[in-house]
Amino acid sequence: MAEHSLPILVVEDDPSLREAIGDTLELAGRPYVAVDGGAAALKVLGEQAFSIVVSDVRMMPMDGIALLKEIRLRLPHLPVVLMTAYAEVDKAVDAMRSGACDFLLKPFEPQALLAHINKYELPETGESAGVVAIDPVSRELFAIAQRVAQTDATVLLTGESGVGKEVVARFIHRNSARKDGPFVAINCAAIPDSLLEATLFGYEKGAFTGAQQAQAGKFEQAQDGTLLLDEVTEMPMSLQAKLLRVLQEREVERVGGKKPVPLNIRIIATSNREMAEAVAKGVFREDLYYRLNVFPVAIPGLRQRRGDIVAIARHFVVEHGGRFGRSGVSLSPAAELALTAHDWPGNVRELENVIQRALILSTGPTIGTEHLNLVAKTSPGAAIIQVPLGDVGSAAGLTEVEKRADNMKDLEREHILRTLSEVGGSRKMAIDRLGISERTLRYKLQQYRDEGFFKD
Repeated sequence: MAEHSLPILVVEDDPSLREAIGDTLELAGRPYVAVDGGAAALKVLGEQAFSIVVSDVRMMPMDGIALLKEIRLRLPHLPVVLMTAYAEVDKAVDAMRSGACDFLLKPFEPQALLAHINKYELPETGESAGVVAIDPVSRELFAIAQRVAQTDATVLLTGESGVGKEVVARFIHRNSARKDGPFVAINCAAIPDSLLEATLFGYEKGAFTGAQQAQAGKFEQAQDGTLLLDEVTEMPMSLQAKLLRVLQEREVERVGGKKPVPLNIRIIATSNREMAEAVAKGVFREDLYYRLNVFPVAIPGLRQRRGDIVAIARHFVVEHGGRFGRSGVSLSPAAELALTAHDWPGNVRELENVIQRALILSTGPTIGTEHLNLVAKTSPGAAIIQVPLGDVGSAAGLTEVEKRADNMKDLEREHILRTLSEVGGSRKMAIDRLGISERTLRYKLQQYRDEGFFKD
């Protein structure tokens, strides 16, 4: 049996039965918390996450049905199995109507209890599952993702930039019937308009200058798997009609081609914009919006799930510490408190950047608050203090190539932000001076905003 990090919550006011259920779970190697009533259950549900609740129906003063209804208000996707006697079948029916996953008729065999738990409990969402989800809000999010993963429905993930939309998309893919197929991601904002069509749909030999051989596009590359259309609202209107047809017909035609290729793929789209607003402004097709919005999932900002902050930060310390040659580094208690208190406008991406900088700035085995540099966001044109990488390159394990690349990125960022400041924030004038497209400038500014260097 696979290991489960989340405990099971047992709610039973009969001490003998509560102990017997606990023994069954302990023998099965399952962690659990046992309480004697509804009030105690609600208290621990507010303090930690559980994979499932197993509760008796007949309890005083709050019975199992009342507890179930309260759980549905607070944690609507947390599975609840109720235990009831044969004489209370009417209550079992009421429980199912109120949102219980199932019920166990007393007396029951230990294996029946374990079978119900294994069938209904929430999926594992520890680092072994590719995600870190400690906060109850995140547990709810991944419970929803787990359910939609079992279908082939098109999913629309929305949320602020940096909240982890691609992490959720990959979780859906890994938990779907297509998990053995490819996961193909394309950022619609990062590819120039002139190349996006050929990148998405592919092209035939001779379709345009430079097309010396046929090339499958992202849709074909995702065959039998999942295609992630990241930041789909940045797609030009001219391509949106073609995308709509591909979604409707489930076939794609390459640029310069005449024979459509049937598709067997799952579509997940993401956007950090308010899509209904984009439709109202006429920059996104309404019919395409409804085609993508089959199963919408809104991902909350990191400040709305503060219980995840320290766990994610520790994950980044381990991940980037190993990459920088700083294995064994840890966060001080004060640093963890400071991270939890921060509002994280750039969400998980900002947190990752903060941890990477802290690993470079700290020289000992512990990252303190002085290494986090949690300061107010830099406005356009303001001086940006750069740490001389030559002083810390060897300690951080950075190669000369990485340092040169970082310096080039720094220079580009400073040039763009300085130009924007010089023209009083006018993006149109900045585009003319910089010689780049409006789309490229918008993409760059979003990057700088996520990294804490730019604020509207």
